[in-house]
Amino acid sequence: MPSLRAEAGLLRFASPFPFQATVQRLLDALADRGIKVFATIDQRAEAVAVGLSMPPTTLIIFGNPKAGTPLMLANPLAGIDLPLKALVIEPTPGEVTVVINTARYLLERHALAPALEANLAPIERLFANVLAKPDARPTAP
Repeated sequence: MPSLRAEAGLLRFASPFPFQATVQRLLDALADRGIKVFATIDQRAEAVAVGLSMPPTTLIIFGNPKAGTPLMLANPLAGIDLPLKALVIEPTPGEVTVVINTARYLLERHALAPALEANLAPIERLFANVLAKPDARPTAP
């Protein structure tokens, strides 16, 4: 299992893969499971476009309406956090981190029923599997 820790509603995964490979593994795993990627934002490229520099940073916005819609029906304000997001960063060369909101944080933030955790928690397992080790193939959550 990758190095991970939760803090302030965030779950951080230390990726054993290079930055671009990490982004691609996540995109492939989402696509393989029929999870829609709504946008991939290269935040570093956007910074460079306005004359600023920053380390490699990509935001992936993704979701599954079948899983997310019940959360928004239970509390429409959950839509501020849906679709889900994953931030891939390389703050120092060779140190790649993936950050997502925890399922528990989203449930608490929007006062959602504990049963709805089943709609969110699989992403945590999926990302843990995808980032497990270089020679492992992702497994279903």
